[in-house]
Amino acid sequence: MHALIIQNGNAYKAGLGTKWASIAKFWADPQAHPEVVDNFLSFEATKQRHLAGTSHPEAYDPESWTEEFAHLSRPGQRKIQADLLYDYRTNVAAYPTWQAWLRQHQPPTLVVWGANDPSFVAAGATAYRADLPNAEIHLLDAGHFALEEKNDEIARLILDFMARHPR
Repeated sequence: MHALIIQNGNAYKAGLGTKWASIAKFWADPQAHPEVVDNFLSFEATKQRHLAGTSHPEAYDPESWTEEFAHLSRPGQRKIQADLLYDYRTNVAAYPTWQAWLRQHQPPTLVVWGANDPSFVAAGATAYRADLPNAEIHLLDAGHFALEEKNDEIARLILDFMARHPR
């Protein structure tokens, strides 16, 4: 592996926002918490995945969440999305393995993170320093989909990072 570029890709429990507490209840007993899936699939939650934490809502095309919601509303999607949401618990369980890999391999790493992401909070970005002390970390005034509103800035960061870490 040459290098890592991470954009709101969480690998630390510290990076899980407050909404993950209800998701953890769903993981513990999916049958008892169908409201977690209902909320995830709602139009408002779909819209907020794009807009929550953004400093520039005008940068987002409303089609992004309306098309996502249309897809999520299709027959069979509730079960698929519930299964995916339930399966995410295995990612959280694997965090220590991922962290050990980072500590062992020390790849050059660029972390670009929407600092206002309510799902994967900024502490998830800064937590990479524990395992990658030389990681380049940038917290941007953006939400989860930072590339939607900070595309040019992120592109510059990636190009500069890759210029410093040629293959």
